[in-house]
Amino acid sequence: MKITGIRTFIYEAWWRNWLFVKVDTDAGISGLGEASLQGLNKAVEIAVHNLEREYFVGKDPRQIQKHWANVYRDSWFHQSHVPLAALSGIEIALWDILGKSLNAPIYQLLGGATRDRIKVYNNSWYFNAKTIDEFVVRAKAAVAQGFKALKWDPFWSPPLDVFNEREQMLQAVECVRRVREAVGDGVELLIEVHARLGTADAIWMARALEPYRPFWYEEPIPPDNLEALAKVQREVNIPITTGEKACTRWGFREMLERQMVSMIMPDIICAGGILETMKIAAMADVYHIGVAPHSCVGPGLTAANLHLDAVIPNFLIQELFYPDKPLYDEVLTEDFPILKDGYIELPTKPGLGIDIREEAIARRPHRHHPSGGHLWKPLTRMGE
Repeated sequence: MKITGIRTFIYEAWWRNWLFVKVDTDAGISGLGEASLQGLNKAVEIAVHNLEREYFVGKDPRQIQKHWANVYRDSWFHQSHVPLAALSGIEIALWDILGKSLNAPIYQLLGGATRDRIKVYNNSWYFNAKTIDEFVVRAKAAVAQGFKALKWDPFWSPPLDVFNEREQMLQAVECVRRVREAVGDGVELLIEVHARLGTADAIWMARALEPYRPFWYEEPIPPDNLEALAKVQREVNIPITTGEKACTRWGFREMLERQMVSMIMPDIICAGGILETMKIAAMADVYHIGVAPHSCVGPGLTAANLHLDAVIPNFLIQELFYPDKPLYDEVLTEDFPILKDGYIELPTKPGLGIDIREEAIARRPHRHHPSGGHLWKPLTRMGE
């Protein structure tokens, strides 16, 4: 079996774009991957086709680790996000081809499932909430949909910065208190900080939030200073998680070796693909650190995450942008994901388990959305 070409499809999805990758072979099997990188999808698309021309055409798609090692070793700037996203999207598609050729889901090829369903948390349920009352109403609605875990950024409105007035910070604490009161103790609350705070404010805020038992405190400070992150970890009692922007196992090495976090959240696209993220999870397992893969783009990444989640023993919980479900329904050939009591059942079809409607994607072509722009302006939910 040989690779004959790679096709790309960009779909404008609400406040960002999704970049799908299809790897074609001479055996008539095509593999689907996703390489979405917010605000940079056009650059990633160019990188995908560079890899197509310079390396992948004519190669056996089943030699996944060989190809990854060759490309990673021999490419310039391999540790940066754009080339890694391109490689990751192709790598996911190669796993899809391998699974289809062997009539097995990807997780079976990675060693088999350690669980039969995947616990998920709802992200984006709170978009465009401007008052605490609106956060409360939307939290109740998300729980009514069947979610048992909610993540949100309570520092969104008004937005906090590295250094803040206490009044602003107290408003965020009040938001968490009210949401906890509204949903009860049976729902996990995952606090997203979006790397907004300085070290002192991050410590103060964590201590103020402790009575409301957050499941985690995500990226409390910018990820460019691990010493500062270690200081926050030492000073607070809420589990800290980070890692969505880290590249490959080498990007996680120091934070794991020094146990600067309680949990990590690698992003398969940023980290280097399914197998590379599985290696990162194995590294974390050595330190008894749990893994909760990041997933804020499209259904290709969601599906890839489910296969990874099924296999790794230190999996915790999976991110899901559930308000994207109407878009999933538009671009996918079958219903996915199917939520039940806060969980998603494992895929059963060969390979990745999903496919796209190419004609539906063509109806919503690429439209530029800035990288990080969701932090600079309020977001609306679909239909608002």
